[in-house]
Amino acid sequence: MKMITAIIKPFKLDDVREVLTEMGISGMTLEEVKGFGRQKGHTELYRGAEYVIDFVPKFKLQLAVNDNLVDVVTEAIAKAANTSKIGDGKIFVSELEQVVRIRTGEQGEDAL
Repeated sequence: MKMITAIIKPFKLDDVREVLTEMGISGMTLEEVKGFGRQKGHTELYRGAEYVIDFVPKFKLQLAVNDNLVDVVTEAIAKAANTSKIGDGKIFVSELEQVVRIRTGEQGEDAL
């Protein structure tokens, strides 16, 4: 099992969620986060004053998937979140040692 964490632009959330739902992904966790990478923030103008936005708003999605779905899911997220502009985000894949469904006590892949 793997944990896929994707950092994406907020306006791409619906596209990503839609493609994952079509693939049969039954659940995910979403957080509003802020950060920067190569994008390094940007400058905005507000009431004639210029100020720097150091941390850019993003969404962080997390979903647990079976090993056989990792490549397909990461490819689908990357395609749906892509704008071909700097700051599109990143996808991280990490090993998931154990999953337990609290309600039923199911463990491992059965809990997904």
